[in-house]
Amino acid sequence: MTAGQGRDNAFVSGGGDDLEHGVAEGWGKLADAFRANFEAPGEVGAACSVYVGGRPVANLWGGLADREANRPWRKNTVVHVASTTKGATAICAHLLAQRGELDLDAPVAQYWPEFGANGKEQIKVRWLLSHQAGLPLVDGSLTFEQACAWHPVIRAIEAQKPLWQPGTEHVYHAVTFGFLVGEVVRRITGKSLGTFFAEEVAAPLGLSAWIGLPEEQEHRVARLHYAAPFSVEELLAGMIATTGLDAETVTAWVESMWSPGSIQMRSGELGGALDNASGEYVLTRAWRAAEFPSANMLADAHSLARMYAATVSDVDGVRLLDPSTVERMTAVQTDKTRMYGLPPGLVIPADRSFYMSLGFWRACPPMPMVGPGSFGHPGSGGSIALGDPDAGVGFGYVTNLWNFRPDDPRASNLAKAVRSCLG
Repeated sequence: MTAGQGRDNAFVSGGGDDLEHGVAEGWGKLADAFRANFEAPGEVGAACSVYVGGRPVANLWGGLADREANRPWRKNTVVHVASTTKGATAICAHLLAQRGELDLDAPVAQYWPEFGANGKEQIKVRWLLSHQAGLPLVDGSLTFEQACAWHPVIRAIEAQKPLWQPGTEHVYHAVTFGFLVGEVVRRITGKSLGTFFAEEVAAPLGLSAWIGLPEEQEHRVARLHYAAPFSVEELLAGMIATTGLDAETVTAWVESMWSPGSIQMRSGELGGALDNASGEYVLTRAWRAAEFPSANMLADAHSLARMYAATVSDVDGVRLLDPSTVERMTAVQTDKTRMYGLPPGLVIPADRSFYMSLGFWRACPPMPMVGPGSFGHPGSGGSIALGDPDAGVGFGYVTNLWNFRPDDPRASNLAKAVRSCLG
């Protein structure tokens, strides 16, 4: 145990077989990297967990769950993980596919008939998972209350036309992804995505993870804090460094995709329901209680690592997905289509921009993860969770200091340490 700290808030404690809070023998480099993240670039509170071969080898947490209240980060602290949620949603879809209840090559309208209106009758389920459906935004106005109610969003999606011929282009469906996949799950099972996840994934594995947080768990939630803003020049420099692309290409990419009114910017607004300029909605009980299967899971790092571990190995008698399912769902899709919204002549390689399989990012130069076979999903602000079938790894990292810089090194420092420990 770190000197001068109680067990609930030690950065590193125990070791060997004592993995209630600590690292196994040979995993000291990960503990060092976790501790170093509190020094530079700095953390408020964070947690990191790793499973290998179905067993935990690291379970670390430290810092403050609430800086203003001086509340320590504890074993049971959970935090908002933003788009890391999408990986959990995709796992739910692939569970149904594995059971033969969902055909990824079938039209979405086979399960959700009303979806087939206005040129959407031939959209395949797989195009929802790979962000190729042409439905990255809601074409109309929605209030926050309507978005939380679910069905108004579904009605809006049913009524609109795709922005491109589905299956021929791709762009990140930042918020609609969860409604699209979630409604398919609901039509098949009769259960909301959050309920299906709770019953079929979280309960068998004993996870502290929710898409739609019960009120009795509110006391566990870490307060979000925000890193200092950065300039456009810093954004460009960070993207150049992480993608390895030249400055001219990155500048044209950013200007076309993240300028005011662009498709990518609008995709996060859900028809005006989500005010991302202030972001205050993510601090509300209404947001945490609702189900946004793209973006509002609350979880701890241990649960994320355990969930992904159960996709690539047996975890205490539970195996979520078999190897053939993992192989199918991790085949990259966005290397076959062009990114929608780029100016004519601008080509951005998928493995430098959006290397997406059926619901999961794949390891690529900007996001090397643990190894070339890794798959998972990052979240806005810094969190990430992933699995690696080759190494049998499940990994989870969460933080309450949200940093939106593309070159934020915290998660990559931890992943690099995992690679080193694996040898």
